[in-house]
Amino acid sequence: MEALAALADDTRRQIVELLAHGDQPAGAIAQRFPVSRPAVSRHLRVLREAGLVHVEARGTQRLYALTPQWFDELDAWLSGVRRFWDQRLDALGTEVARGRRAADDERTS
Repeated sequence: MEALAALADDTRRQIVELLAHGDQPAGAIAQRFPVSRPAVSRHLRVLREAGLVHVEARGTQRLYALTPQWFDELDAWLSGVRRFWDQRLDALGTEVARGRRAADDERTS
């Protein structure tokens, strides 16, 4: 749940969306936002500590990338939640259809 809390912040969600297009150096990420570099650095730290991104040193750059395993786990969790609600919504749809048929039957009788 720490990762979901990290994604509650709009700037962090935007960073994740940016990294979905490929690895980025910290400086390039910071240039995309109207906040200070230290603020972006804090956002990156929160994402890293939550396991959403990882950093790799390449030469003098620190490249940030998404951690695909976490997103696979999130997708699996969401699939389970989605199945739960799909079943409930299907049942609701059935009951609504029954109610409409009953109302139609009463009108035609």
